[in-house]
Amino acid sequence: MTTQQYDYIVIGSGIAGLYSALLAVEFGSVLILTKGGIADCNTQYAQGGIAAAVGPEDSPNYHFADTLAAGAGLCNEEAARILAEQGPQAISELVRLGVIFDTADGEVALGREAAHRMPRVLHAGGDATGARIELTLSSLAHHSRIHVQEYTTTSRLLVEGGRVVGVAGLVNGEGDEVEYLATHTILATGGAGRLYRYTTNPEVTTGDGVALAYQAGAAVMDMEFYQFHPTALRLPGAPPFLITEAMRGEGAVLRNAHGEAFMTGYHPQGDLAPRDVVSRSLLTEMRRTGAGNVVLDATHMPSERLAARFPSIYNFCLTHGLDITRDPIPVSPAAHYMMGGVLTNTDGETTLPGLYACGEVACTGLHGANRLASNSLLETVVFGQRVVRRSLEGGWSGPWPEGVFPLEAEPSEEAGAPSIEGLQALNWSNVGIIRSREGLEEAAGVFAAWEASAPEGGDRGDRELANMVTLGRLMAESALVRQESRGAHFRTDFPETSEAWLRHTVFMKQAD
Repeated sequence: MTTQQYDYIVIGSGIAGLYSALLAVEFGSVLILTKGGIADCNTQYAQGGIAAAVGPEDSPNYHFADTLAAGAGLCNEEAARILAEQGPQAISELVRLGVIFDTADGEVALGREAAHRMPRVLHAGGDATGARIELTLSSLAHHSRIHVQEYTTTSRLLVEGGRVVGVAGLVNGEGDEVEYLATHTILATGGAGRLYRYTTNPEVTTGDGVALAYQAGAAVMDMEFYQFHPTALRLPGAPPFLITEAMRGEGAVLRNAHGEAFMTGYHPQGDLAPRDVVSRSLLTEMRRTGAGNVVLDATHMPSERLAARFPSIYNFCLTHGLDITRDPIPVSPAAHYMMGGVLTNTDGETTLPGLYACGEVACTGLHGANRLASNSLLETVVFGQRVVRRSLEGGWSGPWPEGVFPLEAEPSEEAGAPSIEGLQALNWSNVGIIRSREGLEEAAGVFAAWEASAPEGGDRGDRELANMVTLGRLMAESALVRQESRGAHFRTDFPETSEAWLRHTVFMKQAD
């Protein structure tokens, strides 16, 4: 078996992985492992922008308060304070690295998105913020001490004496494992949107990082909280495509099949209500009217401004026969962002020494039960800095959960053989926007059966499916445990929020 040695291994090539690698290379050799190409990541699809309190009337205190309000009582206040206070400096750091944010009249242009009390969202290239940041950081990754290894599937974490000492991987997703050893291993693998039938995420987002950490014995937290973006394009012949809520921030209006603007009937903030509220409201309107979608109407906005402000959306829709300056956009909810993940402290340390996590794969508790729009890109920069700084200090002070839940579902005898399509359909219907005990129990039983029958090893596809099954079970059983509705987690049998559930759900394989 081939073995290679590095100071840092970074798994993932989105903004969390690239930024962490660019900081870490100042202190040692770095290997970036990515199972696809370096640009295959969620960062590229982040249209809305990056939130930070840089406006003249804004403040970190306002940003902090808005983050807590969106999180529905479960935000880690320490993490939220760190994000809000260090946000402006993080923006300056991105500018120093070469990211060019949009300006208007000589000042940085700030947009407003859902649940923000004022405009504080910076954009680059209109609605191409993620792609611009990704391009800037990936160009800087051509460094003599950064080795980027594409198309390599991380198959497992290597643990010795309770410490992560590296990873094993499959080059080109198949063949014999290669071992890569490192003093510090950083998970930056992103989310798990492909667990759902409809998602704004690319195909690589199969939850590998959470599954790898869980199988190695690390704690995972808050897996019941998955955010659904309310406005994904629903157009025959077109793939799911995110329609940023910044468009609503600029004045676009949601309308039902009868042409009625309906959001003020569901929430005082109307079209700019928190995402969980908007997603459930859309689903309710679709069921009430019998339609497969609602529409986002921006036709009253100046056409030149609309096309210039949202060029990616304008051009994508136009290639599929829809002119958004003249026609309302058919939209419906889609899986978007994983708020749970590998449990970390605010320095990115997991419960396994030697293993860090940053970005969507990590769960500091920052987002609570519902992520505030455009906090995710900022999170990767702020907490990426903290991961690398902590790696230089020595010792280990990772988190330890106060209580851990066991996985209890009995394998279903009617599960059948697992498949990507079957898993996505099951998760969408039973562990989606609206949940119930019966649906969650059914899903947990099927996932338990699939997990028990899964063969070990295999190529990239086999391992991705196994990881998705693991995450599906964690999501379903976490949602069963939380007997209330809060933020992105809504149960018809427990429709109210309960003070008894102002706590987190944590699972560990060792505890099972």
